[in-house]
Amino acid sequence: MHQTLTPAGPARPSAAEANEAIRHLVETRVDGEWPAEAYEFLLSEWAEASRAEVSAAR
Repeated sequence: MHQTLTPAGPARPSAAEANEAIRHLVETRVDGEWPAEAYEFLLSEWAEASRAEVSAAR
């Protein structure tokens, strides 16, 4: 029988957590290059969390 595992925590960070991760990424760049992939990933996480929070508030 197939068994589905339940995640131990939330699948996505909250919008505030994603925003903090974006700030940290930008503030701690070492080599001066823009971390495009990481930034795009975190931005999409922030956008999804923002949508979910707005939908839940309705």
